[in-house]
Amino acid sequence: MSTPEHDALIHRVLGDNYLPLKVVRIAIDEKVEDGSSVKLVVAERDTEVECEGKGVGVVDAMWSGLLARYAPEYESLKTLRVSKFHVAADIETKKGTAGLDAVGRVTFDVTNSEGRHFTFTDASRSVTASTARAVLAVVQYFVNAERAFLTLHNARRDALARGREDLVARYTAEMAEVVESTSYAAVIENIRKEL
Repeated sequence: MSTPEHDALIHRVLGDNYLPLKVVRIAIDEKVEDGSSVKLVVAERDTEVECEGKGVGVVDAMWSGLLARYAPEYESLKTLRVSKFHVAADIETKKGTAGLDAVGRVTFDVTNSEGRHFTFTDASRSVTASTARAVLAVVQYFVNAERAFLTLHNARRDALARGREDLVARYTAEMAEVVESTSYAAVIENIRKEL
């Protein structure tokens, strides 16, 4: 899995409040002429949640299901645009002679509201599992980027109230980095105006 820019900072800022997401199960019902329905079971720390979505294909249905679950709370997800989806097989990794068991590499690119591009990849012998993990990685990254931005904003506000200019400067600089990784929701845009 690829690691986007600022991921280490987001992990550091959130610490134990980082929300890890992991695909547990995938159920797909695809009608060739009518589109797809997908149910993803996602682990959020110690709990599992079901994300159901419909779309013109499996990837669209996965994306729709994850947004239905996470975008109401994390509005920045609503402004992301998928810019590329690519699947490639690494035939050199085949176990058998046909190559159908080769590792498939899924690349999923998104663009945030400011036009910045982010690439997420996953590779495994299951293209479906890799697709689900790559799409979920997008959601996990932007959910945590938004959470980190808000955490830094609150820490900065507290530092201002306590007259700690050293911390204000640090949190402001970190916010400037993390904001590059968010897709601006209304709340983030309002906070950004204060800076």
